[in-house]
Amino acid sequence: MKMISIANRLKELYGGYDAEWYAERTEYMKGFLTEERIEVLQRTLNERTRYMTILTENTFHPQNASALIRHCEAFGVQDLHTVETVCKFNPNVDIVRGTDKWVDIVRHESTSDAIASLKSAGYRVVATTPHRESCTPETFDVEKGKFCLVFGTEHAGVSDEIIESADEYLRIPMCGMVESLNVSASAAILIYMLSQRMRLSEHIDWRLSDLEYQELMFRWVMSSARDAERVLERKFGK
Repeated sequence: MKMISIANRLKELYGGYDAEWYAERTEYMKGFLTEERIEVLQRTLNERTRYMTILTENTFHPQNASALIRHCEAFGVQDLHTVETVCKFNPNVDIVRGTDKWVDIVRHESTSDAIASLKSAGYRVVATTPHRESCTPETFDVEKGKFCLVFGTEHAGVSDEIIESADEYLRIPMCGMVESLNVSASAAILIYMLSQRMRLSEHIDWRLSDLEYQELMFRWVMSSARDAERVLERKFGK
């Protein structure tokens, strides 16, 4: 079953305002939520990051696409970038289980566009591959600057274009006879380990900016309130 990201829809509708705009509307919309719900949103948002992000190329299986979104949500990674030149990134609504409300999916026209966009935003492009190694999850320098982990297709791995453009290569050491980790398992291991190391560092400002926090809190409150768009329109107009 195909799905459209709820987070992306709200971002298209309400992106681009200043912090005051979001704060005023968030405060009003909080009146339609329980205190417990607001506390959960705030606690979760305090752990969100854009210091670390993910890029996936042509993820074919809906279960793997769904798992990637769930991994990002579980470990506080706000953005998931995709390249879909061969096949669409189509998570299954029954597997993703609502986590699309809380993760932004950023779609790129091509691998070269994705690389250019990420590097212009200051990200290191880190290719995950068992065939090259400049670091492992234990030795990767999380303090060197923002980074994007790139995951390739289920069978071919990351593309040659990623290999040629990558700033670093990351490998999960294995001691079995075959390379047995699929995309979902590899992503879960790396996202967990590196997000934990990032948060434990005393030298990284990995949290969201004030504007990013205000925008996301507004969108999350909108995702949580019943008939939120009509309620907001009645108070503030279109």
